[in-house]
Amino acid sequence: MKNRSTRLAITQFVVICTGLAATVAVMAQNAAAPLTPPAPQPAWETLASAGLTLTKGNSDTMLANVGVTTSKKWTANEIGLGANMTYGEASGVKNVNNYNAYGQYNRLFSERFYGGLKLTGLKDDIANIDYRFTVSPLAGYYFLKSATTQLSAEAGPSYVIEDLGGVSRSYMGLRVGERFEHKFSDAAKLWQTAEFIPQVDRLSQYLFNFELGVDSAITKQVSLRAVLQDNYNSQPALGRKANDLRLITGVAYKF
Repeated sequence: MKNRSTRLAITQFVVICTGLAATVAVMAQNAAAPLTPPAPQPAWETLASAGLTLTKGNSDTMLANVGVTTSKKWTANEIGLGANMTYGEASGVKNVNNYNAYGQYNRLFSERFYGGLKLTGLKDDIANIDYRFTVSPLAGYYFLKSATTQLSAEAGPSYVIEDLGGVSRSYMGLRVGERFEHKFSDAAKLWQTAEFIPQVDRLSQYLFNFELGVDSAITKQVSLRAVLQDNYNSQPALGRKANDLRLITGVAYKF
């Protein structure tokens, strides 16, 4: 009986020691294994641009443009903000003076479908626009969405508040917009945007905005760019033309 008790005690001791040895081995293995680095958080992409054109001689002209854009994309949220100013003179007379800003928030309900809100503001002294603000809830869809190419379209109501030629008014519109962007490489890209905003109760009166741009990097942070902008107002201020076309060239810096 005494021998049986001794053998049982020895067996239990061996089992305990084996368990402790296995536990220590597992802990040592886990301590030696490299830690998995956390997934990188999305960062703000901020770009500042500036351009200046001067002529002296038979004609004295000056055209300056500065702008900044920033954006950030999470898994289910997207934010874009931007502001731009252009000023010009010819023979000492101001012939360009406009300011604009925008902000847009998108909430992705799936990989391609999203809803959001876009806000824009504009002041253009030469076109006699004291101010124009638009508020545009929207629904959109990405028809193309890859690391190099994106194409989206969106639509929704729009509320426009403006002072045009000293006359203040507001109206409901219907906004339809699209955006295309393609990266040829890490050093070159092209983008294009367009939006059409007709007045709901008077479709012959509308706003149309178009932009086409190219950007080519010369270093990791500095690039050259050219942007063509076309803004059309079917009913401009008295004595003003309906169409404003601008070609802006300059240098951009990526933060």
